[in-house]
Amino acid sequence: MSYLKEFLIQINNRDFHKFLVLWEEYCTSESVETEEFSQLLKAVKASDLARHFGQIVETALPLWKTINDKQESYEILRLLIDLQTTNSPQLSAITFEALNSMYGTHPKFNEWLRIAGLRNKDNFQGALSKVDLLAHMNKNNVVFHTGGWGTGEIVDLSFVREHLVIEFENVSGRKDMSFINAFKTLIPLPHTHFLARRFSNPDLLEKEGREDPVVLMTLLLHDLGPKTAAEIKDELCELVIPEKDWTKWWQGARAKIKKNAIIGSPESIKMPFYLRQAEQTPDERLQEAIQDKTDINQIIQTTYNFVRDTPGVLKNPAIKQSLQDKLLQAVQSGNINLVYELQAYLLLEQFFGFDQANERIAEIVKKNENLEDIVQHIDIVAFKKRAMMAIKNHRTDWQQIFLNLLFFVPQAQLRDYIQRELYRDAKGLPQLEKRLKDLAAYPAKFPDMFVWYFQKIMNEEEEDKLYQNQGGRNLFFESFFILFSALENQPHQRELLKKMYNMLSGQRYALVRERLQGTSLEFAKEILLLASKCQTLTGHDMKILRSLTEVVHPSLVLPKQKKGSKSEDFDEEIWTTEESYLKVQDRIRLIGTVEMVENAREIEAARALGDLRENSEYKFAQERRARLQSELKTLSSQLNKARILTPDDIHSNEVGIGSTITLAGKNGQNLLYTILGPWDADPDQNVLSANSKLALSMMGKKIGDNVQFKDEDYEIVGLGSYFKK
Repeated sequence: MSYLKEFLIQINNRDFHKFLVLWEEYCTSESVETEEFSQLLKAVKASDLARHFGQIVETALPLWKTINDKQESYEILRLLIDLQTTNSPQLSAITFEALNSMYGTHPKFNEWLRIAGLRNKDNFQGALSKVDLLAHMNKNNVVFHTGGWGTGEIVDLSFVREHLVIEFENVSGRKDMSFINAFKTLIPLPHTHFLARRFSNPDLLEKEGREDPVVLMTLLLHDLGPKTAAEIKDELCELVIPEKDWTKWWQGARAKIKKNAIIGSPESIKMPFYLRQAEQTPDERLQEAIQDKTDINQIIQTTYNFVRDTPGVLKNPAIKQSLQDKLLQAVQSGNINLVYELQAYLLLEQFFGFDQANERIAEIVKKNENLEDIVQHIDIVAFKKRAMMAIKNHRTDWQQIFLNLLFFVPQAQLRDYIQRELYRDAKGLPQLEKRLKDLAAYPAKFPDMFVWYFQKIMNEEEEDKLYQNQGGRNLFFESFFILFSALENQPHQRELLKKMYNMLSGQRYALVRERLQGTSLEFAKEILLLASKCQTLTGHDMKILRSLTEVVHPSLVLPKQKKGSKSEDFDEEIWTTEESYLKVQDRIRLIGTVEMVENAREIEAARALGDLRENSEYKFAQERRARLQSELKTLSSQLNKARILTPDDIHSNEVGIGSTITLAGKNGQNLLYTILGPWDADPDQNVLSANSKLALSMMGKKIGDNVQFKDEDYEIVGLGSYFKK
């Protein structure tokens, strides 16, 4: 595809003059590469040069005639007729001959010619595409809408009225469409096409994708063309592979794709995956990947990634020797910094068994005084660790170097290795203890390191950690709140602050519950004081923290009104069961990730219909957006005030939220009610909202007290718990 790149430059520059000069040269070729020709015509069709090119389409006919494959010849001719604007007799004859060969025996052939404009021959632009679509117009066949409606199935059509009805994936209801509009926006899809299969039977596609991800990826790339990792996720995630399984599935799929001989993998996440024209052996793929690399860092990265993902590639002695020579030539040139030189020798040592590599690695480690900086700038994590192992083997002051690296390397697995080695060393252990003590005293100096070690010592399954006893954990727990407050004023630390909040509030504040058990009153008061300085913690969070401290230290309980009294502000917090809390969460997620996206597509589709003043579909779509936004805002606000009901929240001797109350009437009739939050209210099941009048009239009352309901008096004869029904 030697011409395509230059053509694309001129197309992007909208320079038709230079394009024409290059086109004239291109047309002098004795033969043509069909794939390049096809991509060129598609690029022109999608550009501003299409109108100009339409006047010179006949100049492409000599090239077209050199294509021997019948299907490829038809595909190229269809693109040319889509572009042509001359409607010349020569093009008319060629178009008719191609269609007659393809569909001449069909009973509706003449009618198709009329609809496509070939009867009068005054304007038959796009005639092949139109007839292809007309031939595809049958019930249950699948089409794709280029205007954003997505894949659809034909459910009804009439050639008399030149009209069809389609159900699309991205818009609600059935859509009526004239043939004229269909020609502008619809593309026929065979039932084997990726989009057709995803629309018709995504479950089967998911099953096949789980059994063999390479087959699914090959189908996607064949039918949709090259795609980046992000674009692949857009096509597959949720529609084929559920979002909760995506990360695990993609990791497994990516590993298999890298070893595949037909799918080409990109060098960066911004570049696309693509299908090769022919299968390649691992040796050929490695040579292709590295042949144009001259920068030593690119050579190291490419070689490491390929050898790691395709271990057998170095079994070929010639390939192995060629790569080794290329690496040695780069490192021995004298024009290379120590970071890349060390990585190159680590690569030669690990994968090539190069004898002199160990000597040079030891020499670099022994003589250099800036090893911390060198290790931090190594790009490959595995080589960072191997460099540290070399430092431990060849430096007597390795403990100090490891301590410095511990506080600066971001990778958790490297911190694990460093901490473990220092903990096991008689000289390193006291140095590590002193640095960790300083970390607890000044957590804001190394926030990432603090959070990493905090997680370690709070994890009961972790072993061999300093400060992992009760006193050490309490010390770091106090420092946790100090750091939390400090990070609130640092916008660049928002992600870390969010992580800390999730650690604190996760599993219904399990971390707080564990840390408060067996602690002193003074410690509990200190935690409440430190937490009160954290602006991110809401009033709801503080109420929970206080209630947890009150459980451990009842003396902290403040005098307050009976729970559930009328004067209590029920609007401040919303009591809910865990089931209803999760349902509201799921509803918020559904609105934000599915319904709002669908609505955006509806708006764009309606906008494309034109004249927004008289466009009822656009108006309805806008109204739906307003409803969704309002519901999302309301539910999100309520969720922030939600408090999940637990057995500990329910009083056994008085009516409150979570109580089941048995009422006895004077006529001998008994009534059983349960009081829960507004999300759980169900009048049909006698579940009352805590905000209802009847519930408020019973709050705080005990067995033997009277309640008036529907002008009748009832006595409370039984109290129980919602959790003990």
